[in-house]
Amino acid sequence: MTTQINRRNMLSLMGASATSGMAIGLAPGAQAVTMLKEAQFLHGVASGDPTSDGAVIWTRATVAQGAAGDVPLTWYVAPLGSAKAVRTGKIVATGAADHTAKLVVTGLKPATEYDYWFACKNGATSPKGRLRTLPVGATDKVVMALVSCQLYPGGFFNAYADLAKQERVDVILHLGDYIYEYGADGYGTDIGKKIGRLPDPAHEIVTLDDYRRRHAQVKTDPNMQAAHARAPFICVWDDHEIANDAWLGGAENHDPAKEGDWRARKAAALQAYFEWMPIRNPAPGSDPAAIYRSFEFGDLATLAMVETRLLARDQQVAFKGIMPDAAMIAAMLEQRQDPKRELVGAAQMQWLESLFSQSVKAGKVWQLLGNQVVMARVPGPDLRSALGDEKFDAMLAKMAEPYRTMITRSQSAFKAGIPFNMDAWDGYPPARERLYAMLRKVGANAIAFAGDSHAAWANDLYDDRGALIGAEFGASAITSPSYGSLLPGIGQIIADQSPEVAFCDQDYKGYTMVTLTPEAATAEFVTVSTVLTQEYTSTVAGRYVRVTQTNMPLQKRSA
Repeated sequence: MTTQINRRNMLSLMGASATSGMAIGLAPGAQAVTMLKEAQFLHGVASGDPTSDGAVIWTRATVAQGAAGDVPLTWYVAPLGSAKAVRTGKIVATGAADHTAKLVVTGLKPATEYDYWFACKNGATSPKGRLRTLPVGATDKVVMALVSCQLYPGGFFNAYADLAKQERVDVILHLGDYIYEYGADGYGTDIGKKIGRLPDPAHEIVTLDDYRRRHAQVKTDPNMQAAHARAPFICVWDDHEIANDAWLGGAENHDPAKEGDWRARKAAALQAYFEWMPIRNPAPGSDPAAIYRSFEFGDLATLAMVETRLLARDQQVAFKGIMPDAAMIAAMLEQRQDPKRELVGAAQMQWLESLFSQSVKAGKVWQLLGNQVVMARVPGPDLRSALGDEKFDAMLAKMAEPYRTMITRSQSAFKAGIPFNMDAWDGYPPARERLYAMLRKVGANAIAFAGDSHAAWANDLYDDRGALIGAEFGASAITSPSYGSLLPGIGQIIADQSPEVAFCDQDYKGYTMVTLTPEAATAEFVTVSTVLTQEYTSTVAGRYVRVTQTNMPLQKRSA
């Protein structure tokens, strides 16, 4: 994610664990692989991509250091609280897939909770995970959580500890930035140095082994494991699973001269992602970046998870140099309005139109868009007018460089019309209007979900004609620093100055609970008191409601 002030200045998938558990035969002349009998389950379990009759289940078998070979495992699925499996089978955690193992379980009952677990030949058994299949037909309620942006050195995953305690959560939507690419001296590691959470490996990650190690580190966190064990995840990457401000042809944080070919780095990152995440693998021969897919929640909702980074996104419009002059800003504003610039692309838009058209025709109440970046119009905040000259000048005087220059530059740009975040949909307004036109055309009752920004949002979405298109709920970060870390209270200033923003919290970390019924969609913005220690409290910082099929904006409810 980037704002105008840059805040952080698979060609193939391998291994039997990428299938539904069926053995893969040896190629002619290939040597048999050693089968290891001993392993541990140090990274927990996870489920994902649920359907009405099943889900993906995942684990990782950790072998002794230096041991080479594959690990045969047995998997089990049982009704919640029962030890009697209704589905079981064999799968191999292959060395070629970093000893991860995942499969698609089918044959389960709709809207039903199950336990699942894995076992190794040496008697080691994984922790149990819990999954809920999707409903079919009449559905009175769906409860989902929105999460994103979990910088490991940025703090403890207290938000996940709290989420795992929720009485009901059907699915957890992870909207990106599951890992970050930076090294031990990179973004946010000042906190990690204080609390003993530095990234592994210590350098910026570029190779397949690097990305695998970073995923492995995140999944050793007990709160991360608890969240995965609580409910199935529906995931999409954002930029940091590869590199900051990724786009179709590169990334802000990728230097070909030092870090090699962008396509090779992207392929390594995606291979590690598919190995380590509970997501269905791409079909053979397809583009692994094409992870847009859909989920049906009975007669209540259709969820479309879209990809806004690697398939079609044009390069972000960004500053060149330290301080923008009028000519630079004018050029940026003109480039921003270029109708050829894309975020999701024509193929994905056609898929989305067909999906939502079918959903509306089927009488489903909600059409949900799982999307990485903020969709609403968010003008850059005028801090001087909000704080007054005296407070604003005093604030600048207390700031160290480079923050003083960053704030000064941003205020100049914002006054000239540059929006708050050009990496979000605000950097691609014609593409946003094309999306809004499609939503109007099919008659969607739309709600967008967003991550990336490290802030919580409740937004009303209006098109260029002033017509209300739908609502947007954004998840705060699990740990990643935000502008509230530098300027406490800036979220309220943004909300006060932005016609589309009903609520913005830039100060606290947490997650968003969304409850869907036929009558309304309710978002509760849950925050944790701290990420600097493992002792915390949680509260609901805000509650906003979108009433079904009305032209009314979001309604605030008492938290």
